[in-house]
Amino acid sequence: MPLSRRSFLAGAVAAPALAAAAGALGGCAGTVVQPGDLSRLRVMAPASPGGGWDTTARVLQRVIQSSGLARNVQVFNVEGAGGTIGLGQLSRETDDALLMMMGLVMVGAVDTNDSATRLTDVTPIARLIGETELIVAPPDAPYTDIQGFVEAWAADPAGTPIAGGSAGGTDQILAGLLAQAAGIDPAQVNYIAYSGGGESLAALLGGQVAAGISGTADYGEQVRTGDLVGLAVSTAERSPQVPDVPTLVESGFDVEVDNWRGLMARPGMSAGARDDLIALVQDTHDTEEWAQALEDNGWDDLLLTGDEYGEFLVEEEQRVLAILREIGLVQ
Repeated sequence: MPLSRRSFLAGAVAAPALAAAAGALGGCAGTVVQPGDLSRLRVMAPASPGGGWDTTARVLQRVIQSSGLARNVQVFNVEGAGGTIGLGQLSRETDDALLMMMGLVMVGAVDTNDSATRLTDVTPIARLIGETELIVAPPDAPYTDIQGFVEAWAADPAGTPIAGGSAGGTDQILAGLLAQAAGIDPAQVNYIAYSGGGESLAALLGGQVAAGISGTADYGEQVRTGDLVGLAVSTAERSPQVPDVPTLVESGFDVEVDNWRGLMARPGMSAGARDDLIALVQDTHDTEEWAQALEDNGWDDLLLTGDEYGEFLVEEEQRVLAILREIGLVQ
């Protein structure tokens, strides 16, 4: 039987020495714990410190600890290859008290990096949050809405460079899906990958690109101050970060993309161990601290757990693989 929240807390009292020893092992695989003991937890961020996955993992850590759902939560980083190095490590783990943060970027990275481990090889726990993608133009652009940009883009795809983040990531996926919806060959999209929002912002303000795609956290402030023109947001509803910017759907393009983040666990775990982790995430989601974290970070609440999350992942893998093939990033 899955343990209740009360059982999680009881574990912290029943086995303090074991929990302390487990915590001291940090990111090591094969930690030995009592079955169902979530008095301590490890969370892997399969990317460098300071990025989106790392930030979300550390917010999760803070909320779980401050709300008393686990006594000891450790976050550690495993960098490389769009998160697929961490995914491979997770596939070899034996620790039930371990979660890996991941998201839409990893769905594409599995194929662009030819990862030996796929998402179907590990255990889906929950989709947590989403961030809105924002399509913008330089302030002196000859178009002020997404329809005008698409007209210019369709007339000369190669001569209409679009700034975004890493190749094959959420920004390029959105560019490909929008091209597809607009009748533009995704393989002809002139997408320029920058290492971060700061670099792409400089390219936009310097007139080096025709448009940019990134999260509202990167471009939202510049849209609000008028330094950039907001053309569209990628989600089903308008973003409270930039409420005057319309969605792609209301602008006539059947495209919705959430830059979502979620949690996976090791393969081969029992149904009870999986349910314990799902219950822990659900309890965390239901706290006032988590609601405040959503508001503070401008995140959308996209909680989806267990089998439903697994089904979502299968559909998302199919959608992403299809557009990456159209773009020409994978065979």
